[in-house]
Amino acid sequence: MEEYLLLFCNIQGDSLESRPLHVVLGNEACDLDSMVSALALAFYLAKTTEAEEVFVPVLNIKRSELPLRGDNIFFLQKVHIPETILIFRDEIDLHALHQAGQLTLILVDHHVLPKSDAALEEAVVEVLDHRPIEQKHCPPCHVSVELVGSCATLVTERILQGAPEILDRQTAALLHGTIILDCVNMDLKIGKATQKDRKYVEKLEALFPDLPKRNDIFDSLQKAKFDVSGLTTEQMLRKDQKIICRQGIKVAISAIYMDLEAFLQRSDLLADLHAFCQAHSYDVLVAMTIFFNTDNEPVRQLAIFCPHGALRMTICGVLESSSSPSLKLTPAPSTHPHLQAYLQGNTQVSRKKLLPLLQEALSVYFDSMKIPSGQPETVVVSREQVDKELDRASNSLIPGLSQDEEDPPLPPTPMNSLVDECPLDQGLPKLSAEAVFEKCSQISLSQSTTASLSKN
Repeated sequence: MEEYLLLFCNIQGDSLESRPLHVVLGNEACDLDSMVSALALAFYLAKTTEAEEVFVPVLNIKRSELPLRGDNIFFLQKVHIPETILIFRDEIDLHALHQAGQLTLILVDHHVLPKSDAALEEAVVEVLDHRPIEQKHCPPCHVSVELVGSCATLVTERILQGAPEILDRQTAALLHGTIILDCVNMDLKIGKATQKDRKYVEKLEALFPDLPKRNDIFDSLQKAKFDVSGLTTEQMLRKDQKIICRQGIKVAISAIYMDLEAFLQRSDLLADLHAFCQAHSYDVLVAMTIFFNTDNEPVRQLAIFCPHGALRMTICGVLESSSSPSLKLTPAPSTHPHLQAYLQGNTQVSRKKLLPLLQEALSVYFDSMKIPSGQPETVVVSREQVDKELDRASNSLIPGLSQDEEDPPLPPTPMNSLVDECPLDQGLPKLSAEAVFEKCSQISLSQSTTASLSKN
């Protein structure tokens, strides 16, 4: 693997964008699965295709964003791949290559391009993903999708079925560790690993018996992923974030890898949260904390930060009353104004399952405010795209969103996420009495104000 990447660096020095390129592009989150899948698939294609063809793995983030992905950095160092020989999205002009007729794209670990890359869709020649296909917006090319725990499993299958002789220990170690991390150490209780995931982990271990023990590599990667030491509050919030935008309201959902109590005790936290929301025009910030207890069991907690009382109460009401899925929330102490904290009893509800509930909460909020219908649909985008895409968001393609012109029967699937359940399966969530009372009061106040103005 390293030899291949070093050879590519030499090509880059000879003017990378002056020749036709086959770019293997991971998703915008650039998590470990996306990064390793792009590197390994490009390596395989380069080794099994005509020598004249150039296959380039591109990490779909800016180089400056890599420090926020601790597990990526740790694993690259562990397998002795220097960061300097990797190519990042801000270092190659894919649009210029496409306009020059010199680009073909292979998408791995995603199959929907963001709106800013819509022009590149016609350059996509293949898709390899492990999430349900978005039929309406999937590129018209060869699409291979299988619901497994890790996309790296599908890349491993491609290599071992197509050219097992090219697999070196370095590449095998990357694939092996990534599958184990994605599938939570193949834990049957978690249930993320499929039979195919287990099959190819075992095959890699049989081919390379000196690969690290599963527990060892899982623990080290998990520790690196969850390590937020040295990060500011802003960096922690940006590290792993999704955005929901609807009718002018922006909700940020950040995964925080530490205990909520410790997070809430950070120095100047309230000022940092206000500054963060103000800088990015977020109306609501949802911090979804996760860490592992001494028994290596996941612990999830929630914090809803929103200065707008009615909006905060609506979101909290929907989350508290949800039965599909049930979060089993228990209010936790918080001395911060505008912030509601919870212990989450149901640890199976990850962010991908929380997103539809937040979308439903916005629907309930706007319905209560009597917002006219026909406004732009809810969209889910990555943090990198939200600022430049918000002003153009309408009924067109947004990163990872299956967006219909009419109201969809189910909430849209978040980018790179599988929503297993629909929050409407058990009926509409119920608001608390306090939330309903406050909303009715606001509507009455608004009507009274309007009537007074018309009389004057």
